[in-house]
Amino acid sequence: MSAPSEQSPPAIVDVRNISKWYGALRVLNDISLRVTPGQKLVICGPSGSGKSTFIRCLNRLEAHQQGEILIDGVELHRNMTGIENVRRNVGMVFQNFNLFPHMTVMENITAAPIRVLRENPKIARDRAEELLQRVKIPEQADKYPSQLSGGQQQRVAIARALCMQPKIMLFDEPTSALDPEMVNEVLDTMVDLARSGMTMICVTHEMGFARSVADEILFMDKGEIIERSDPESFFSRPRNPRTKQFLGQILSH
Repeated sequence: MSAPSEQSPPAIVDVRNISKWYGALRVLNDISLRVTPGQKLVICGPSGSGKSTFIRCLNRLEAHQQGEILIDGVELHRNMTGIENVRRNVGMVFQNFNLFPHMTVMENITAAPIRVLRENPKIARDRAEELLQRVKIPEQADKYPSQLSGGQQQRVAIARALCMQPKIMLFDEPTSALDPEMVNEVLDTMVDLARSGMTMICVTHEMGFARSVADEILFMDKGEIIERSDPESFFSRPRNPRTKQFLGQILSH
């Protein structure tokens, strides 16, 4: 990978030739990319292409075996040095919400700022109230996750991640576990977040969201990035036959 030019903005995510294996199976193969502050990157590809594994490597939920990952200038070392500082700057939203069932919405959102950041509870609660307004469910603060719809739970998960005031947000197929009628309420929240200037890396099959929000789209297959381009080029002029096949299948549904 060539060195960035002097005119290039500094990368907040800098991935350099990373590879990963599960036993003898190579699931990521020599991946490199740079994400600059405020950039919106969408990663798509077929099931098993390595996209979720890759995004989980960015906050060391998965360990890579070769290459380097730097988050805001801090390298994710294999010995876990500095991992807590990195995770404070990287929020993540998963497919399956991962809310604590025994905590209210407010408690779910404020637990990490209070316990991890040692933040004043009132400050954390005030920010949580603002975030619940932002994701359009302020009336749910005192309910438990089991009392919410899937779309509401995922919006709580987004608010929880944002309450740590991250510099980067990662989304791992955040709508894949939702009923179809709940997808748009989560996507609307993500669009609002993108417009606010948040740096975002999203693994998703929601091509309408990708087209409207992404600065760049990556297509992965068999652990490799096989196409990357701006949304207009990606959808109207895909170069790789595998990309064309994927788009033909997913856009026909």
